Amino acid sequence: MRYLAAFGPASVKDMQTWAGLTRLRDAFERLRPRLRTFRDENGVELFDLPDASRPAEDTPAPPRFLPEFDNLLLSHADRTRVVPKEYWGRSWQGNQAYCTLLVDGFLAGVWKLTGDTLVVQPFDRLTKAQQKDVTAEAQRMLATLHPGTPYDIRFGTVVGG
Repeated sequence: MRYLAAFGPASVKDMQTWAGLTRLRDAFERLRPRLRTFRDENGVELFDLPDASRPAEDTPAPPRFLPEFDNLLLSHADRTRVVPKEYWGRSWQGNQAYCTLLVDGFLAGVWKLTGDTLVVQPFDRLTKAQQKDVTAEAQRMLATLHPGTPYDIRFGTVVGG
C-alpha cells in the first residue's frame, strides 16, 4: 500500500522492479478488493489506492529536478512511462547517475550544481516557456536547499546522444 501511495498507479512488475522481488501477484490479488485498477495503453493492469489523487490527463506537469538514483526513474518495469526511449541510458555514465530534469513529466536533461552555478543541460532544445518554467523551478529548489544563497542558473550545451 505504501509503494502504491508513492508510485501508483503501478503494475505488479513495477513493484517487483522497485522491490527487487518476484512473485508479488498473490499479494496484489489479496489487496485487489481495497485497490482501484486501470489498464495502460498496452493493456497492462495497473493498481492504485482508491482515494489517490489522479489529475486530469491534460493537467500540465511542472518541471522537476531529481537527484541521482531517484526512485521515480528506477521504480517502473516499463521506464518509458517516464524516460522516452530516445533518452534511455543518457542519465548515466558507467555506474554514475546524473541529477536529472523532468519536463512535462518526462526525462528531459541533466543538471549539476557547481559552486554558485546551477547548470541545466537539456537533451533537446527547450521552448522559451519551458526555459522560463525550468528557471522558476530551479529558483524554488535552490531557495529550499540553500536559503539566502545567490545562484546563477545557466542552460548548458544540449547534451547529445
